[in-house]
Amino acid sequence: MGVLDGKTVIVTGAGNGIGKECALLAAREGASVVVNDLGSDLKGNDQGSSASAAIVVDEIRAAGGDAVANFGSVASMADVRTMVAQALDIFGGLHAVINPAGILRDGMFHKMADQDWDAVIDVHLRGAYNITRATVEHFRDQQEGSYVHFGSTSGLIGNLGQANYAAAKMGVAGLSRIVAIEGATKNIRSNLIAPFAFTRMVASIPVKDEASAQRVERMRMGMRADQVAQLAVALASPAAGLVSGQIFAARGNEIVLFSQPRPVRSLTRAEGWTPRSILDQAVPALAPAFTDLGVSQSVFSYDPV
Repeated sequence: MGVLDGKTVIVTGAGNGIGKECALLAAREGASVVVNDLGSDLKGNDQGSSASAAIVVDEIRAAGGDAVANFGSVASMADVRTMVAQALDIFGGLHAVINPAGILRDGMFHKMADQDWDAVIDVHLRGAYNITRATVEHFRDQQEGSYVHFGSTSGLIGNLGQANYAAAKMGVAGLSRIVAIEGATKNIRSNLIAPFAFTRMVASIPVKDEASAQRVERMRMGMRADQVAQLAVALASPAAGLVSGQIFAARGNEIVLFSQPRPVRSLTRAEGWTPRSILDQAVPALAPAFTDLGVSQSVFSYDPV
């Protein structure tokens, strides 16, 4: 008996990488799956083929599962509504959304083109809004539903050259949190995963020297998309119970629960503050609790388990 028996799940970006592994595993765990993939390249450019979603559907059906392909874009509300209608018309229901669809348009912020900012925000943040808004009323009516959104340590911690991606992903984190809060009384859950996996996104990292080549190879061997899928499918399952509003990372065989912003230290001055007193008193007192400017690698500096 699978953890998604009798459920219908939409998986976005499911033609490759994490999305593909989520779709395959959801089907093995008993779900009927809408396999969504636009068929674009890593930057979101149309490749003129949507075959990847159909190939995943064929693989699911060959293994005895039930799936249908969808070739729409999460950045289009019209496409997303068609995706939802497809799930309801073909499978008679919808119970969970797993949403790893994404693109990259990396570049240092001072050189970033407006279109690269807009494209990443559209797919990640607007896409998360679209798929959530198009399904949330259905979930509320049936008093059951689960969202598994995808964030990134680029937003949670930081990475060079990914201001657009980080901003979008932190927006998704905020969206997921509010959906979890507002949906609690209707048995709607929403969680976020910051994934570590060797996908075509990671493969696009420039290899500049032997050390970076070795690091990329360790990532390829130790952090697989199917390992991330295990957590995503678990969170999509109703068996996850009260798990909602949380931020996780999946890194190899390691599952990480992230803290979320809460006050770490405060300082009060009865007579109030001036710019000078803030600089002379508040800043030195608060400085030991400041967060450093280290990037993701400074926090996850060890090899995957």
